[in-house]
Amino acid sequence: MLIRMNQKGEGRLGCVFGILILAFACFLAYKLIPPKIQAAEMRDVVQDESRSASGRQVSAVKKAILARARELKVPLEESNCSVTRRGDYIRVEIEYTVNIEFPGYVWPKTYKFTAENPVF
Repeated sequence: MLIRMNQKGEGRLGCVFGILILAFACFLAYKLIPPKIQAAEMRDVVQDESRSASGRQVSAVKKAILARARELKVPLEESNCSVTRRGDYIRVEIEYTVNIEFPGYVWPKTYKFTAENPVF
């Protein structure tokens, strides 16, 4: 029986692949999580403004949404923000696109939120 004393049974290639996969996952999280957080905050803004729209003009609701979008650095334009009042309901719709840049590729991610609530 041949005994080899110099072999440890280690393979460094698996560790390198693991580190590369971990680095790639961290890079994706770095690029994708901030736009998701902004989108969640904008969804909350749309819902909150549509709930608290009673007694306010449509233009005031729209200005409040656009002001909050500027604070959050969301690329929302006035033409992509629609606030309509029909009878006892108010409907708020926004749509915007965030360009997420990867090396060699730009992914245009579109977000669209709608909220409709009664006005008292």
